[in-house]
Amino acid sequence: MRRFHHSDPGFAAEFAAFANERRETPEDVDAVVRDVLAAVRRDGLSALLKYAREFDRIELDETSIRVSEQEIEEGARACPGQVRDAIAFAAGRIRAYHERQRPKDERFTDDTGVELGWRWTALEAVGIYVPGGRAAYPSTVLMNAVPAQTAGVERIAMVTPPGRLQPAVLAAAKAAGVTEIWRVGGAQAVAALAYGAGPIRPVDKIVGPGNAFVTAAKRRVYGTVGIDALAGPSEIVVVADATNNPDWIAADLLSQAEHDPAAQSILITDDEDFAGRVEAAVQAQLRVLATGEDAAASWRDHGAIVIAPLSQAPSLVDLIAPEHVEFAVEQPEELADRVRHAGAMFLGRHAPEAIGDYVAGSNHVLPTSRAARFSSGLSLYDFLKRTSIVRCDERAFAALAPATIALAEAEGLPAHARSAAIRMGQG
Repeated sequence: MRRFHHSDPGFAAEFAAFANERRETPEDVDAVVRDVLAAVRRDGLSALLKYAREFDRIELDETSIRVSEQEIEEGARACPGQVRDAIAFAAGRIRAYHERQRPKDERFTDDTGVELGWRWTALEAVGIYVPGGRAAYPSTVLMNAVPAQTAGVERIAMVTPPGRLQPAVLAAAKAAGVTEIWRVGGAQAVAALAYGAGPIRPVDKIVGPGNAFVTAAKRRVYGTVGIDALAGPSEIVVVADATNNPDWIAADLLSQAEHDPAAQSILITDDEDFAGRVEAAVQAQLRVLATGEDAAASWRDHGAIVIAPLSQAPSLVDLIAPEHVEFAVEQPEELADRVRHAGAMFLGRHAPEAIGDYVAGSNHVLPTSRAARFSSGLSLYDFLKRTSIVRCDERAFAALAPATIALAEAEGLPAHARSAAIRMGQG
């Protein structure tokens, strides 16, 4: 864990270098992914079944590769009631939040008589990648599928590596409107969603997190289909004054550190004594945390404490452009309103980032690795597209045609010019 002090010589350059450090472990997977995508595109289902045998050590066929409705129902029923209730609660809040994002269609007539506007329509089919193993989270299903369902996507296809599906994941899929679930993971799952493979029909967009192979595959199929983002390790910045409970702040820092040894947790405070108490609390909690090994590695290798005036916090946050930032101060809006680059902001001492991961209603699929400088978290807009509308009668056309012809001729595009001129009797 590194410590920075705003008054130290060289602070600006050292902290900027720290903020720009790459935390992902580069994996040379692109050649493998290229071959997998090509095989699935060429051979379809037979390639998926071959990779299931090779990578997952499981025999599947055209029927068993799909999770049946009976399996989904039985799995959802096996989910403990308290968890099932929490899933329903979260799904309702996520749905309500994203429904408020719905844009309106627009039609208007300008002073030339041209009728203009736009219309929003939902994507037809979306694929959701849900990792297997310890990363098989029901919240991942909810955060990706509920906005798609709310947008009006008719077909939501979920793919997940073969193996036992957690009852909570199946309960979440049922609550979120997932229409089909397939036992296929890795780059081959991305290929199946992009190109189609046997009973798996292609989709229009692929969303959801995955390992290096999944990320590389999403990068390669972009253009054939849309994708959400290329996610990196999780990150949090906590801006806190000395009136906070250091145990609370330590817990918030570790809430992201436990995700991955490459995750990053940063505390910004103006009180050195408080920073020391938070650091001690982090160490105490690490000793009893079930995920302590990963969290300790994250805190040791990528964590930081920054001692700086809180008035400087917004500029430091903008430099980091974090996935999450908490403002645990008395007047959080005064600082938050000055921040331009952050995936999500949590305001006040009783708004830990963890509620955003599950039940606040906002989406937890957020830009990482400084991508908040130019992108936003997953939303209803990711599952909608906008179509422009133009309508002209003869009078409106006459007002637009001369400038159309002049610009087309200036660009050396005579057919464009003639398309307008012929309607004016000039062609």
